[in-house]
Amino acid sequence: MFDVIAMGELLMDMTPHGYSKQGQPLFEANPGGAPANVLALLAKHGKKTAFIGKVGHDRFGTELREVLERLGIDSSGLITDPESNTTLAFVHLDEAGDRSFEFFRKPGADTRLTAEELDHDLIRQAKIFHFGGLSLTKEPVRSATLAALQIVRKLGGILVSFDPNYREDLWPSEEAARQEIQQVLAGVDVLKLSLEELQLLTSTKDLEEGTKRLFEQYGIALILVTLGAEGSFYRTASKYGLVKGIQVKPIDTTGAGDAFFGAVLAQITEYEPLSSAFEPKAVRTILAYANKVGAIVTTKMGAIPAMPDQTIVHTFK
Repeated sequence: MFDVIAMGELLMDMTPHGYSKQGQPLFEANPGGAPANVLALLAKHGKKTAFIGKVGHDRFGTELREVLERLGIDSSGLITDPESNTTLAFVHLDEAGDRSFEFFRKPGADTRLTAEELDHDLIRQAKIFHFGGLSLTKEPVRSATLAALQIVRKLGGILVSFDPNYREDLWPSEEAARQEIQQVLAGVDVLKLSLEELQLLTSTKDLEEGTKRLFEQYGIALILVTLGAEGSFYRTASKYGLVKGIQVKPIDTTGAGDAFFGAVLAQITEYEPLSSAFEPKAVRTILAYANKVGAIVTTKMGAIPAMPDQTIVHTFK
């Protein structure tokens, strides 16, 4: 049995790393991809995890598989594609450390996973099944993702977590993104959004109103909205509220939201039954910890390399 199985993109984040003597920009290849980042945090917290996805038959694909294995993440669901390259995401940072991405993914190996390649037996072993929105942007991985969700729903008893991880450049239009994301929400138990994604799905940035609309329409047990340094907002069936964040000096926000979500899922797995983690008191405790984890990640470069273990979190000031 696995605490969390995640499906989606595993890629290389090409992170800015200064300039050469000739004045040319340098990039550091950091392993990343939102679902893999989530698993990295979970693995650092001692959770049993597995990844489902596809990389290219190239140096980056080999290195990414090795990263998973070093972290103790089961890689049996990771397929190597001999006909496409591993996806790359070039990260651009502004003065505040906020990032934007430029993807080299036409096609990237992560988009080429098919429904026929899914390991049904592996999926059945999940306590929590986690996936992200980039897997809905292209075929055939879109159909593979929907097929995996169908397996999970038929089994019952598996918690489903979802991060839309909206990247405008990867969608043909906002409307296309909205439609694809909305079609999966009815089967989601834990949803993490940015403020931008809340507006995309509900046409409002009002936290109370937007999350209320999502809860009433889809019945999502726990809706979370990350707010950077301000903390995170939550809505459950009985309550909503804000849990304040902690102040740090960020240098790279890449992976912060994934670290936050990984920490949320790590904490949820501590509850028995898992659904008891959705009680308001438990949620506030979980988010206080997750806010801290997300903040810590912004103080280091890269995503997976920046994921802290519990000792680092507890001693961080």
